[in-house]
Order: sequence, then C-alpha cells, then structure tokens
Amino acid sequence: MGILSGNPKNEPMHYGEVFGLWTYLLATKGMITCYQVHINHAGDSDLQSLLKEAIQLSKQEENEIESLLKENEVALPPTPPERSNASLEDIPTGARFLDPEIAASLARDVAAGLISCSTIMGESIREDIAMMFGKYHVQKAAFGAKVLRLIKDKGWLIPPPLHITSK
Repeated sequence: MGILSGNPKNEPMHYGEVFGLWTYLLATKGMITCYQVHINHAGDSDLQSLLKEAIQLSKQEENEIESLLKENEVALPPTPPERSNASLEDIPTGARFLDPEIAASLARDVAAGLISCSTIMGESIREDIAMMFGKYHVQKAAFGAKVLRLIKDKGWLIPPPLHITSK
C-alpha cells in the first residue's frame, strides 16, 4: 500500500487543504450575509428566490466544511451576525442596490466559486475533500445556469462586444 492510501478521513490534511477550506468557508459566510442584505434590496420576486436558494446552498456548504475543520481541530473563521429583514420601501432609492446589480453580483460570486472549487479539488490529496468540492462545483454550475437564465429573461444581461464576422 502506498502512502496516504487508507481511509481519507484518517489522513491528515496538508496546509494547502486547510488554507483552502478555511478561506472558502470565510468567503461563504460573508456571502450568506451579503445575500441576506441583497434580499432586502431586491424588488424582483424571482431574484429573491434565487438569493434564498443561494443562502440555502451556502449554509449547507458552511455546515459540511465546519464539520470537517472541527474534526481536524482547525479553528473556524468568524461568522458575521445574521442580517434582519427590512422593507424595500424603507431603503432610500439612492442607497438601494438595483436588481440588475444584485444579479450581476450573484453571477460573479458563482463564477468565483467555480474557480475556488476547481482550485481546491486540484490541490487536494484527500479524496473526500476533492469529492466534496466536486459536488459543490456541480451544484454551483447548475445554480449559475439559473442565474444566467434569470439575467437573460429579465433583460439584465450586458454582453461584451459581439464578434460578428462578415462572410
């Protein structure tokens, strides 16, 4: 049997895995808070639904990663406080995030999350960690497709210049 070829849960994490998990968890906690604030600002019910789904997926990831870090005796990053609900009408117009801005931010977070998941998968030597982030990657890709569809359907997509060749 080769080195580190037993049960992955019995193998130690290397420093890159610890750092990747810890920073991913820190970012996830921050995004949950951000999405809670964005729900208060969003006027579109479809966008609100996607934000709630993003929070649900992120909390699932948060719980799984926290459990893994605790099992490996790694101190957890701080958790921001939950944000309260606010009425959209109570937020002054000039201080509000607009729905297209919120949707673009959500799309950016999905894209960054896909890159983070791929990076952690590539750096992992523990199969359980690589598989966990493979699962997150698939979930994010499916969620990202929903975000893209919403942005297109609502007319919020701002495409880069299109390259059209003359024939």
